[in-house]
Amino acid sequence: MSSSRFLLHLTIFLLIFHQNFCFPSKQTLFLPLKTTLGRPPLTFAPRSKLSASAAAAAGSTTNKLGFHHNVTLTVSLSVGSPPQNVTMVLDTGSELSWLHCKKTPDLTSTFAPELSNSYTPIPCASPVCKTRTQDLPIPASCDPNNRLCHVAVSYADTSSIEGTLAYENFVIGSSTRPGFLFGCMDSGFSSNSDEDSKTTGLMGMNRGSLSFVSQMGFPKFSYCISGFDSSGVLLLGNASFSWLKTLNYTPLIQRSDPLPYFDRVAYTVQLEGIQVGNKMLDLPRSVFLPDHTGAGQTMVDSGTQFTFLMGPVYTALRNEFLQQTRGVLRVLEDPNFVFQGAMDLCYRITEPAGMSFSNLPQVSLMFEGAEMSISGERLLYRVPDMNTGSDSVYCFTFGNSDLLGIEAFVIGNHHQQNVWMEFDLEKSRVGFAQIRCDLAGQRLGIDI
Repeated sequence: MSSSRFLLHLTIFLLIFHQNFCFPSKQTLFLPLKTTLGRPPLTFAPRSKLSASAAAAAGSTTNKLGFHHNVTLTVSLSVGSPPQNVTMVLDTGSELSWLHCKKTPDLTSTFAPELSNSYTPIPCASPVCKTRTQDLPIPASCDPNNRLCHVAVSYADTSSIEGTLAYENFVIGSSTRPGFLFGCMDSGFSSNSDEDSKTTGLMGMNRGSLSFVSQMGFPKFSYCISGFDSSGVLLLGNASFSWLKTLNYTPLIQRSDPLPYFDRVAYTVQLEGIQVGNKMLDLPRSVFLPDHTGAGQTMVDSGTQFTFLMGPVYTALRNEFLQQTRGVLRVLEDPNFVFQGAMDLCYRITEPAGMSFSNLPQVSLMFEGAEMSISGERLLYRVPDMNTGSDSVYCFTFGNSDLLGIEAFVIGNHHQQNVWMEFDLEKSRVGFAQIRCDLAGQRLGIDI
């Protein structure tokens, strides 16, 4: 896949309403974001990734926490006793949080467990090694060299990392969360070591028992990414705003039986159809349903940039979009060019005069009880540093999962722009509401 991806730099403001870290519904986390070029995400693993005025209004004190965004979110916080500063990718597609714990020439940021008085590795004999790791894609094992609980994680871009499961203190704002379970990793392989070296690790945010959101006890979290000026906001915890439209909810799909290609702790929803303009794609409902192996689930993933559809659905959407834009867009006639390995519908667009993206047909993703509409500039993405003569190259922002070896539908963050996305863990549902996300930050009193 191409190494050119949007890197969203964020600053986050953490509001802690209860200082005892008994979080449920009382902590709120906001982040504004900016955009520059970055790297591809690590997620997408085929399971084969506030202002003083606002604080005063909530009756709380304000603690600041720095965030950055690299298609997935990254958070800067402190870990250990005495605390060490770390930066972790915030990944809704992963469960286990982990830190690089071994210094190497390639890593600029690591956690040193030997310098922490609160670091406690989990021995193989501990029930925690088995009972708390049951949702991990790769089962925990016993390291014969030190008899400690061994954990490993792999990603769709061939990256992998492994190390020891341990307890540690995580310091967020002015509060300390003792006994947080994470992976202290000492070996692995990265497909992009230059970019990976800029962070200390990863913070898992899915529905698994070891994820950050589960261990911290947050009942829900939300985010809103702007499509106007690359600003936005992430909210971690419970919140209600008078200016926020009523959300349309779709239930999270839950399966109790283990299936080889079904991720039971992902944010899985049911895609029921796709409409292009006024035309619904003529596809049977069965093509959107997981098969007997679990292949074909639909995952909402903030860590994946674009949206990827299973082969038959992608082909139908591609053909219909081509048909409805014939005479409006000029197709890039290069059969050998496939953007990021899965996006094979690209166009030549003359700039700076360009064209009006408002003329493009809207694509609507129909879920059970909710709908996500993609229109205008979100339908096309300018390929960085690529031109054909005087024309720029833009690609359709839907890709073919089959070309990436991913047995799932993945709804990426590019199509979540200007949509308030709420992940409600208590009621097992995801909510959508169209909104100007750049204005959401202003209404929250965040200077972006």
